[in-house]
Amino acid sequence: MRNFFENDYTSYRFYDDILHVIYHQGVSIDLIAAVQIVKDRLILQEGQSFAILCDIRGIKEINKAARSYLAIEGSTLIKALAVIVDAPVSEIMWEFYIRTSNPPIPTKSFKNSEEALIFLHRFM
Repeated sequence: MRNFFENDYTSYRFYDDILHVIYHQGVSIDLIAAVQIVKDRLILQEGQSFAILCDIRGIKEINKAARSYLAIEGSTLIKALAVIVDAPVSEIMWEFYIRTSNPPIPTKSFKNSEEALIFLHRFM
């Protein structure tokens, strides 16, 4: 299994059986981007489920179609999702996403990686 991959929107890296997904600074996510992000993640995971630590602080904007896609299809092969947010932009974006998308997996936001990793280890 590959340990690292990068596309135009995100970087993916495995640490201690947790997949870290980091969105690049200033990216805009539409449906085409969301499909590519999920496709690349699933290829990297090779059919295995993982806990995901996702840093969304770099996202500039994300449209409704992308949010909907990530909430449903984007949950495939994810045991739990911890999201790193930054006040106020990514935190507000994340709260809106949770209220409108209701993802089907355990999902929680954090201000730092340490707390996020503690949350994820409960699902491993």
